[in-house]
Amino acid sequence: MSTRLYVGGIPYRTTEEALRAAFSQAGTVVSVKIITDKFSGRSRGFGFVEMETEAEGQKAIEMWHGKEFEGRTLTVNEARPLEERPPRREGGGGGFRRSGYNDREEA
Repeated sequence: MSTRLYVGGIPYRTTEEALRAAFSQAGTVVSVKIITDKFSGRSRGFGFVEMETEAEGQKAIEMWHGKEFEGRTLTVNEARPLEERPPRREGGGGGFRRSGYNDREEA
């Protein structure tokens, strides 16, 4: 069974190929995905590496967690499933309101 790892602290210039090469030292890498900003396309400094077995995943954590990679210290741990989150905007209310009138009552 494969193990998906969260990798934080990835240097912004790092490629998926470079990350794959580094993690392949711990075993067979199934997939690599560096998360990018959807508007600029630049790396957000974190990503996911899927190792073929749990043992290889554990070896990769031991090998890379807290270690320097291309000038930055990596955080590597087992990825948690994405949790359900409420929508970012609910109902359309709240925030700044411009009515054009003074909302305070005159005494």
